[in-house]
Amino acid sequence: MRDDVSAPPTAPPSAPDAHDILDPSTGERIATVPATTPAEVDAAVTRAARAQRLWAALAPADRARALRRFAAAVDGAAEELALLEVQEAGHTIGTARWEAANVRDVLDFAAGGVERLNGRQIPVPGGLDITLLEPLGVIGVIAPWNYPMPIAFWATAPALAAGNAVLLKPAETTPLTALRLAGLALAAGLPEGLFQVLPGAGPVTGTALVDHPGVAKIVFTGSTRVGKEIMARCAARVKRVTLELGGKSPNIVFADADLEAAAAAAPMSFLDNSGQDCCARSRILVQRSVYDRFLELLAPAVESVVVGDPRDEKTQMGPLISRLQLDRVTSLVGPEPAGIRGSAPTGPGFWFPPTVLTGLAPDAPAVREEIFGPVAAVLPFEDEEDAVRLANDTAYGLSGSLWTRDLGRAVRVSRAVQAGNLSVNSHSSVRYWTPFGGYKQSGLGRELGPDALAAFTETKNVFFSTEA
Repeated sequence: MRDDVSAPPTAPPSAPDAHDILDPSTGERIATVPATTPAEVDAAVTRAARAQRLWAALAPADRARALRRFAAAVDGAAEELALLEVQEAGHTIGTARWEAANVRDVLDFAAGGVERLNGRQIPVPGGLDITLLEPLGVIGVIAPWNYPMPIAFWATAPALAAGNAVLLKPAETTPLTALRLAGLALAAGLPEGLFQVLPGAGPVTGTALVDHPGVAKIVFTGSTRVGKEIMARCAARVKRVTLELGGKSPNIVFADADLEAAAAAAPMSFLDNSGQDCCARSRILVQRSVYDRFLELLAPAVESVVVGDPRDEKTQMGPLISRLQLDRVTSLVGPEPAGIRGSAPTGPGFWFPPTVLTGLAPDAPAVREEIFGPVAAVLPFEDEEDAVRLANDTAYGLSGSLWTRDLGRAVRVSRAVQAGNLSVNSHSSVRYWTPFGGYKQSGLGRELGPDALAAFTETKNVFFSTEA
């Protein structure tokens, strides 16, 4: 669950119009960030619209060069950004370094598309017909706290590349990397006002951004509940929207799979980023004939995961983002869950140990609801048909994995599982070269991949008569 809210701070906020940023590993305040008011959102839209017109008028090669300079600036500040992400989000240093590198790579990839944003020539009688892909204008991006840097730039980079301006509202708990990236954009020579960061609360700053008539499209990543509210508000204004929402992804292990490899890979498929991942394989479905053996292999793999100081290079899992999230995970799991449990620090901070639940019914809350914590439930299945039934028995359809040596089965099950991103004998979900998005209540639209820039354009058709 990634509602755009932050935990109550351990101390009162410095002012009603500011947010305290806490270090999740200690609970200590590390910064106070002013919130953006609706009036300031309005002024930001005005600045963005002015900058967008100048940006769109640039030659494509000049826009591409500017984005590559931005990517180079991110690369030069990668370690600084990673350490900032560790501090505000509690990510392990390895994860945070990947995030900074992903921002760089997405900017580079988007820059390569600027000069390839092609329309078409369509054969028609009586003349020549062409299509033009034109920028929408000002794009509002509402980013989550679970991967603050990369998810924000999965929309920001292609939107800028397509000739738009971007207003980014980060989550209340994780605005620091976004603010630093905005500074790097200016230093790289992007026009002032083209990329602005608007910290603040979702119900105030976010709502002002969604409702503003000068914002042409909203890209939101977060909970399904908030996504539905944003979709309704955008519908009232016939405003475009891309939504990447919740997930409850299956990890299907067939009896013919390499069980040792499947069990070794399973822990980090739901423990990466402390389980605060929309693609977390939090439902492990194992064929009944190998169910007991798989659990025997899974237990030591889970128990050996190193949970601790996210700044330590050896740490594999850090804390949860906030007290609010810790309380939610605890309430869904219960005090003494059956199954497998690892260890976690017991001192200050928002810690929860790696946990695998067994013996649950398919309709148990921990099986059906997105916990967004380091928790997975293991369920047995009988055969291929039963595996597909269980995998699809959810309101979500974002991601998933299946483990088998049978190529035919891999193809059949991949076609049958209702999810936008599947991996065979792997848990990879996101690559900036390929499209990413979900089925059902996991969202609308796709991000990344070769069509990413087109999602931020309007198609204009122009007909030239050749009749005498």
